[in-house]
Amino acid sequence: MARIVAIEHLTLDGVYQAPARADEDIRNGFEHGGWGNPGSDPKMQEVIGSYMVGGWSLLAGRMTYEDLYEGWAVRRPASPMTRALTDARKFVVSHDTGYALAWENSTLLAGEVQVRELKQNHDKTLVMFGSGNLLRTLMRRGLVDELTLMIHPLVLGEGLRLFETGQSPSRLKLSSQVATETGVAILTYSFGMEAAGERRPE
Repeated sequence: MARIVAIEHLTLDGVYQAPARADEDIRNGFEHGGWGNPGSDPKMQEVIGSYMVGGWSLLAGRMTYEDLYEGWAVRRPASPMTRALTDARKFVVSHDTGYALAWENSTLLAGEVQVRELKQNHDKTLVMFGSGNLLRTLMRRGLVDELTLMIHPLVLGEGLRLFETGQSPSRLKLSSQVATETGVAILTYSFGMEAAGERRPE
């Protein structure tokens, strides 16, 4: 059985939208894209890299998959990060069953049911970068095992937030914490087997 671990950049007010580039995600007229760049720090790369050694596979929503492909395979094809992402198996969740996957080693999943089946049968850790909508859905279903939040010392006041009204109560355990030179708090949480007194779904 695979573990699902998610890595997410957040502002102090919980915004995850478009941390890397101005044009990364402009839904709802968002104009603050690229807010995460001032917080970039080698410690971040070290933490992210630790998830990409040994056996791992990528689990992503369609938008994040396309963004990773454009940002690495198209713009920086010779990068070590590109090679790591290209070589890894990639599972892309989309309700469009006719969606054409541009990257090699990619498999289309129709939705949460197939993610649950993948978790039961896959033999490598499933790593998520971004994919906020998908991550919220999987957390509601009790399918996420570990959550690494890179919390930047910034308040935006608007933008898509990871934890919104309707999110299921969850009990988390802090397993590690790191502060970067740029003031980013890297907090890793594991999800407990109980949330608000109820057992997580099997």
